[in-house]
Amino acid sequence: MRVFSNPVGAGSLWFDNLVTADGVPVAYDPQARAFLPMPPFCANREVIGCNWIAPRQGEFCRACAMTALAPDPSISDAMPNWAQTEAAKRWVIDNLGRWNWFRPEDPGAPPVFHMLAEGGTPVPMGHVGGVVTISVAEADAVLRTTRKEALAEPYRTMIGHMRHEIAHMLWWRLSLRDDFLDAFREMFGDEREDYPAALQHYYHNGPPADWRQRFLSTYASSHPHEDWAETTSHLLHLTDITDSFVSAGMTSPALPNTYGWDAYAEPDAERLIHIAASLVAGVNHVNRSMGLSDLYPFVLSDPAMRKLAFVHNWLRRGAQGL
Repeated sequence: MRVFSNPVGAGSLWFDNLVTADGVPVAYDPQARAFLPMPPFCANREVIGCNWIAPRQGEFCRACAMTALAPDPSISDAMPNWAQTEAAKRWVIDNLGRWNWFRPEDPGAPPVFHMLAEGGTPVPMGHVGGVVTISVAEADAVLRTTRKEALAEPYRTMIGHMRHEIAHMLWWRLSLRDDFLDAFREMFGDEREDYPAALQHYYHNGPPADWRQRFLSTYASSHPHEDWAETTSHLLHLTDITDSFVSAGMTSPALPNTYGWDAYAEPDAERLIHIAASLVAGVNHVNRSMGLSDLYPFVLSDPAMRKLAFVHNWLRRGAQGL
C-alpha cells in the first residue's frame, strides 16, 4: 500500500486516515488514488469510520456500495467489528484496483458483500455467484486467535479472509472467459471434483504428507478451488508487502535499482516473487527480534511459485479482458 501526500500541508497520510495531523478532515479518492480535503464523504463516515469519498453527498463510496447486507447492530460488538471488516475490504479492493479490478474501467461485475454478525451460531464465510459472505466477528482478535489455534493455522487476519474470499469471486469472473478454465485445470486440477466430499476428506484425514512440496498451505490441498484462493491471496500478500516496503522508503539489495519501481506494475512474476521472498525473510527476522510471529510464515516451493506466477498473469490482465 502506498503512503500518500497530505493535500493541505506537510507530512504524509496513511490509507486509513480520516484527518491530517492538524485535524483537517480528508477522504480517499480511489479513482485518483489520492486524499482530498473536501466532501462529498461516504455516508458511512460517521457510522463505521469509512474514509472514502462518495459520488454525491449522502451516498455510499464505491467500497461501501458493494455491501448489500450489513450486520445486525443489536448483536454485541457488531458495529465495531463491521467497521474493522469494511476497513480490510477497502484495503484489498484498492490493492486489486492497481490491476484495474472493480474500478469504473473494469467491464465485469464487482463483488457483492454480505457482512454478517455472529449471534449464537458461527457464520460460514464463502462465495457463490459473485456474492462474498464475511463474518464480521472475525475482526475480534480473541475470537480470531482462538479459531486460528483450533485450526492450527499459521496466519489468520481479516485482510487475509478478504483476499481469500474475493479470490473465489475472481475465479468466478475469470471462469466466464473461454480461455481460462483449461489453463486453470492444467495448473490446479479439475474444480468439478466433488467439493463437499473433498472438504470432508480434508477435515477427516488432514492434508497429504507431501503438501509442503505442492501447496502454500494445508487448506490449499483440500480442493482446486481452495488451492486457487490460497494462492491468489498469497500473491496479494506478497505483492502488497513489497509495495508497502518500497512506499515506506525502505531499501534492500533485493529491490530493482530503478527509480519509481512499482510492484503492481512488474510484469515478470518470477522476479516479483523472488523480490518479495527476500523482503519477507528480512522482515521475519526483524519480527523475531521483538518476540513476534513471522510476518509471512510460509515456504515457497517450486510448484507453489509456478501457481503464483499463473495467478499473477491472470490478475494483471483479466480485469480488462486482455
